[in-house]
Amino acid sequence: MGEKDNNKKQVPLRLSPSLYAELSKWAEEDFRSLNGQIEYLLTACVKKRRGGKYAKNEDEET
Repeated sequence: MGEKDNNKKQVPLRLSPSLYAELSKWAEEDFRSLNGQIEYLLTACVKKRRGGKYAKNEDEET
């Protein structure tokens, strides 16, 4: 991780209480913040959709 982290965009996100609870629990199990968990999951989905070509210079984020 490098300079790109300083350029992160903020995105307002509305979640149902049940989804919020599930994601929070999952994040805790993976030792991540809720924000970190959401970013991790979105990155994984984009990598899968693009065949692993997304974020070529970055390895698996934790």
